[in-house]
Order: sequence, then C-alpha cells, then structure tokens
Amino acid sequence: MHQPPPASFCSSSSSSGGSSCECARVGVRVSALAPAAAPCPAPRRLPRPRQPEPPSRGTSTLLPARLGPWCSPTGSPAPLSCETGCGEGSWILVCRLLVPTQVSLLSMEEDIDTRKINNSFLRDHSYATEADIISTVEFNHTGELLATGDKGGRVVIFQREQESKNQVHRRGEYNVYSTFQSHEPEFDYLKSLEIEEKINKIRWLPQQNAAYFLLSTNDKTVKLWKVSERDKRPEGYNLKDEEGRLRDPATITTLRVPVLRPMDLMVEATPRRVFANAHTYHINSISVNSDYETYMSADDLRINLWNFEITNQSFNIVDIKPANMEELTEVITAAEFHPHHCNSFVYSSSKGTIRLCDMRASALCDRHSKFFEEPEDPSNRSFFSEIISSISDVKFSHSGRYIMTRDYLTVKVWDLNMENRPIETYQVHDYLRSKLCSLYENDCIFDKFECVWNGSDSVIMTGSYNNFFRMFDRNTKRDVTLEASRENSKPRAILKPRKVCVGGKRRKDEISVDSLDFSKKILHTAWHPSENIIAVAATNNLYIFQDKVN
Repeated sequence: MHQPPPASFCSSSSSSGGSSCECARVGVRVSALAPAAAPCPAPRRLPRPRQPEPPSRGTSTLLPARLGPWCSPTGSPAPLSCETGCGEGSWILVCRLLVPTQVSLLSMEEDIDTRKINNSFLRDHSYATEADIISTVEFNHTGELLATGDKGGRVVIFQREQESKNQVHRRGEYNVYSTFQSHEPEFDYLKSLEIEEKINKIRWLPQQNAAYFLLSTNDKTVKLWKVSERDKRPEGYNLKDEEGRLRDPATITTLRVPVLRPMDLMVEATPRRVFANAHTYHINSISVNSDYETYMSADDLRINLWNFEITNQSFNIVDIKPANMEELTEVITAAEFHPHHCNSFVYSSSKGTIRLCDMRASALCDRHSKFFEEPEDPSNRSFFSEIISSISDVKFSHSGRYIMTRDYLTVKVWDLNMENRPIETYQVHDYLRSKLCSLYENDCIFDKFECVWNGSDSVIMTGSYNNFFRMFDRNTKRDVTLEASRENSKPRAILKPRKVCVGGKRRKDEISVDSLDFSKKILHTAWHPSENIIAVAATNNLYIFQDKVN
C-alpha cells in the first residue's frame, strides 16, 4: 500500500521540541523523564557523580612490537579462535598509550613531526584529569587507524606504522596521527542545561580517497570530520606576500605563477558537517548505513535518519515517547544498522528487549518486524532484575546473521531467525550477583559495558571490573579473563589468565571477589577488523594487545 509522504521529515529545529528536562541515562529510573508541560519529578534513584581514582605517579614509553599478519605455520591466515587467539599465554602487550592533556598538546605543537610520541605526550600521570578519561574507542575499516574520544571532547587518532624492509613483521607501533578538539562544552539557555563535551561515540566512514572521514557525537550534536594530510604549500602569490599580507597593487609589475613547495607533513582535521538541534534527549548511538549515504542517531526516546549532505533536516524513524510521560516504561539504549541491508536496523531497550525494524514497511518504524526477548525466570526475580536486564550495547555480527547484546551480567548472541531466546549466553561476572546491593549503592550497577566481535565472528570480547576483560570462543566454548594493568605493561609481556575466587580457599594466582576494585573498569574495547589486535581503554590509558606471533 502506498505510504503518505513522510510528514516527520521536517527541520531539525522543529523536531527537537518536547520535554524541557533531560532524559536520564539508561539504568536510572525512567521516571526521571518528565512530561513536556510539567517540571521534572525527582527520580527514585539518580547516580551520584563519581570522581575518578587519582592515578599513581609514573611514566610510560611506547613499546615496539611485531604486528605483522597473523598466519598459520603454512603461511595462510589462521582462524581467529580462543584455541590460538585468546587462550592462555597467547596475548602480549604491544603498547600502552595515554590520552594527551592540554599541557601535552601544547608541547606537541612545538615539535616538527607531531606524529611521533614524545616524552611530553607520555607525560606523568599526575596531569591526568577526568577530562582525559577515554569514553570511546574505534578502529577504522582497514585497522590502520584507531580513534579514541574522551570526556574532554577531544579525539586522538593513532596510526599504525608501516612495515620496514629490514623487519618485515615489525609493523609496529600505533603512533599519534592527529589530535583535535571535536566538541566544546555548551549551555542551553532556553532549558538551563549544560551540554557536556564528552565524546559518546565515534564511527568511521570507508575511505574513498586520500582523506579519512569520521563521525563523532556528544549528547546533542553529531559532527562529520575530514582528516587529511598536507606536505606541500603554495608559494608565489601575486596579491599576497610570503606571510599572507596583501601587497600594494602599485608595486605589482610582473605576473607570477604560484608553485607548490615541499613542507613538513601536517595532518589537518576540519569539520565538514555539523548535525545539531535534532535531539531533545542524550544521544547514545550513531551508526553508518551500508549505503554510506545516510546514518542514524539515537537518543533515549527517538531515532533520527540523516543524509550526509543535509544538515538542517532529519527523518524521525522511531519515536517511543508517549503522549503522557508518566506512562513511559522503557527507553532506547543502543541502535545499529544492518551491515549489508540498508533498510534494516535494530535497537535495544532498558527492558532487555531488541527490536528489528524494516524501513521499507513504513515511514515511521514504530512497529517492529521482529521482537527478541528472553522470558524471565520467576524464581530469579529480584529488586535488581529490571536494572541488570537493561541492554547497554547491541552489535550485528559481520555476517549480519547474528545480534550480540550486553547487559550488566551477561553477553547474549541472538539468531535473527529465532526471537524467543538467545542461542548463546555467556556469563561475564556472575560472581557479582551476590553483591548487587553494594553495587547499587555505589552506582556501579548503572555502568554501561560494550561488547565487540572479532573479524570472523568467532570470538566475543567485553569488559569487566578490576581492569579485567573477558573473551569467549563461540566454537570451542572456552573463555579467558585477562587484565590490562600498568603493573603488567612490560615490553612484550604475555598476559596471564586471571581467576576470581568466590568463596572457600583462594589459590595463589586467584583474586578474591571482595578484593576487586570497582573504580577500575573496562567499558570500551575495539577489535581490529581482520587481525588479532585489540584495543582496551582503562581510564586514560589505552592498551593495545596482539596475538602472540611465534
């Protein structure tokens, strides 16, 4: 049946109307959302702001490592699996990088080659502030670049060094490629609200030419950035001198042809598009469509579809905001496009449900095509069931056949052809189930952990507390717990599996569940798209590990 013209394809300023209060983050009670015409009621539970633990003093150096192709003894690419990819003693530290502060950025600008990490960049830990805490990590489609965003609104891009002729397999280090301020703190005077500069998500676009493009977003505004190199500068202008000042036309007696002169390599980051004023609530997800012409941005109640060439209009494709905000029962927590079908996307909710939508069915995708939900066991029902069932991340597999979701305690894999239950469930830190009360009191129960696939969809990785991160092999059903810590950051140090002791006698190599440091947490991780190289963010430290090459 022919659909009427999409009336919701309106200017972004008109679509931002609604409630004058901000939507609380997922996990906080949804009653924090107020009706549009009424003041915001006090939520039953709001997380208290936490100050990060001041890091201990110390310095870091970049450690070179072999990052060559990960191959089997025959020379062909080996499968990525826990048996060889995340088993015991199979991961080594490549390097530990730090997000630069404003102090180190000033020092880097004085250097001739800002692509190299110097001592001012790997500065003393005492300069680290809350603005330096990494808030997102993302490889580009080739894995040659790795971007991080922090709470200070900065984006730092690391580039993988090319292999040398003498050491073919030492395609080594990820060095600083570009650093720029993506977002600044703002203030909404109409709503009397502060808008943080924190980078919530970064998404790369496939490279089409010599330049790189990426999307970055804070709570309200999405920006499209172009990152390009320049190693030549024009000289010999007719109307300007060498310093750029205008010349007196009376002194111009000859016509000169400008020429390009070599110069030191400079990496420039310029904003090409700014997509603003389309979200009333906090943006939690952005996803680039497989047609590479559109992308979507999702906040707590709405999902908007954008065209990269149009900044003043967006198409609202999902709107779950009820007419009466007192009837609100769930919020959107994450959303992502299908990797191959440009018409399909999924979004998750704070109730632990996943909805698959098809944009061919209707202009407004309020009616889902498929609904994924696991029935709850009444015997396990508790006060915290609603909070720990909230989905913090959703990811399509590279093949597009499966969906992976992460809630507070588990990672689940869903088959698109089976909606009633997940086909795989992995316990991330089930030993914390008995400590949910204390985790609720210190607000850790509201932490949002991400999850990632490896390049072949055979291994899953996600974070935990005490700087632990977990890997699960879907084929062998093996799992491993590893730790990203400054104490283990020796050159090419092999990561030893860690185990948590719940009760009884504790072995020498185990750590008691009562000794876990909940201020140290791995929320953001990334996996190289084609190799066994992972990036793990721990506060202001970025750890890069690779599979051990024999």
